[in-house]
Amino acid sequence: MSRWCYLPEQITLFWSRIHCISISIALILAIFAPTASLAKPADYFPPPDAKGGWRTLKDAASLRKLAGMDLTRLEQAYEFTQRCGQNGSMCVVRHGYLVYEGYFGRANRNANPDMASTGKAYTSIACGIMLQEKHDAIPDGLDQKVFTAKYLPEAFPLDDPRKANITLGQLLCMSAGFHGEGGSPGMVHGQVVPLKPVPGQDIHDLDGSSLRTPLWIDPGVGYSYSSPAPHIASMVLRRLTGMDLKDYIDVHLAKPMGWGPWDYCLHRGDYLMPHANGAGSIAVHATDALRFGYCLLHKGKWGNRQLVPSDYVAKCNQPLSYNPHSPYSLMFENNSDGHVAGAPRDAYWKSGAGGFCIFIVPSLDIVIYKMGGSNGQYEPSLTEIPLIFTPDTSRDNWKPVPRTPFSDGSLGGDDVLRRILEMVCESVTD
Repeated sequence: MSRWCYLPEQITLFWSRIHCISISIALILAIFAPTASLAKPADYFPPPDAKGGWRTLKDAASLRKLAGMDLTRLEQAYEFTQRCGQNGSMCVVRHGYLVYEGYFGRANRNANPDMASTGKAYTSIACGIMLQEKHDAIPDGLDQKVFTAKYLPEAFPLDDPRKANITLGQLLCMSAGFHGEGGSPGMVHGQVVPLKPVPGQDIHDLDGSSLRTPLWIDPGVGYSYSSPAPHIASMVLRRLTGMDLKDYIDVHLAKPMGWGPWDYCLHRGDYLMPHANGAGSIAVHATDALRFGYCLLHKGKWGNRQLVPSDYVAKCNQPLSYNPHSPYSLMFENNSDGHVAGAPRDAYWKSGAGGFCIFIVPSLDIVIYKMGGSNGQYEPSLTEIPLIFTPDTSRDNWKPVPRTPFSDGSLGGDDVLRRILEMVCESVTD
């Protein structure tokens, strides 16, 4: 019999096998697709804490499966964090899950501590929003020279004619030429330049003292970490928007993201500061600091709203022409040069005195918030926000272990922050 006689049977068998394969593929997709969509949801944004807050993962298995994180390594990072400060926390978000949340000392999810210079990041992002909202009023954007009667009438007459050349971008990249605070050194194309201390900000005359800070070098020619610079940027924002920095952040960031109670540390003894300090001292809940970082992780988006221009966010972890001297862009230290060897080069972060820091690592889909600080930074009178918890005072007399070749005692300053960043990144399993 000719082999062509069996063709219909062969065709039937062929399509039967195809059908079985299709069913198998469909079953595989049905099994694994939900997990994948949970692991990396493109559109997940947490509701306010009062309405449930961040979704969490508690056990090691789900942490590894849905968030790609190793719980043991995260616990090691947290244990290290506890050795390095009197008060603090380590909170980590990955793939939209709050995968780790630990507090010690006076730190607490609902605390409103003085986050010190971490607040500079909020100033920068507010300025990014302002540049888009008020584009016609500041058409040159970050290239705009701002020591003019239009933007800073309070600065006139100028005490140094070189200030007329300062741009907004230089203010936000610490390259405007202002003396670094407390004798912070300068830097020119990576070379350190020692500087002598000069008077810094005076909280009783925040605007005037910031404007009068002397220059150590021509604008753009060097970098030095100087708090007056971001405060002057916030003065430009105040002039163009007609709103104080605090109110502007409340409208454009806090309310859309659903922050809980927050404020700036405006109450200084018997003195009430009239304006938020663009140089820092914002006080937000830990879970809301994570929301801020998570918005940046999503390129300025929150839900279906673009809160921050994506092109501005994209500049925060890149070398910029405003500061060719150090890896510091728009108030964020960035790892574009790989100086933190154990972290991806797209990582960026903003730290604050006492060990506060917000980290964003886009390539790993991670946000980290580390609290720190002395007891004084947790003083409720700074904001007058009522406490809704009892502070843990068990570490009020904590002292760091002296560093010796035979001790794993506390590190200091940025060393701690960079190591925590590395340890959390090392916790990633996928």
